[in-house]
Amino acid sequence: MKKAYTNNRGFTLIEIMVVVVILGILAAIVVPKLLDRPDQAKVTKAKVDMKGLEEALGMFKLDNGFYPSTDQGLQALVTIPDTGRIPQKYADGGYLKKVPLDPWNNSYVYLSPGLHSKNFDLISYGADGEPGGEGYDADINSWELD
Repeated sequence: MKKAYTNNRGFTLIEIMVVVVILGILAAIVVPKLLDRPDQAKVTKAKVDMKGLEEALGMFKLDNGFYPSTDQGLQALVTIPDTGRIPQKYADGGYLKKVPLDPWNNSYVYLSPGLHSKNFDLISYGADGEPGGEGYDADINSWELD
């Protein structure tokens, strides 16, 4: 009687090591990209917030013929200012429900007239909350938005 030949060949140590090295390389490339996403999302949110603030400021100017002063600040979009130049045609209910904080829980900086724009400048100081910086600590400026 003849014995049936069976193939009991398994993976060799070298094959397993090659697979482990390949998985390690993929993890080294993919994991940092996944960890970077929350910071990218915060930068995008700051830019979207700034666009919304620009629109609300535009509506304020359309109704009243001027932008709120630096002293009145962005709060002038929520409640009618009682100092400085008082708007005469302020929208019922204001222009925003509340002034948003940037994604790092800091206030947006509002300057009117602006240093870079004759109308106004909006600035988020980024992750570090300080002027300047690089990477995610860099300032996000309204005059540089697309």
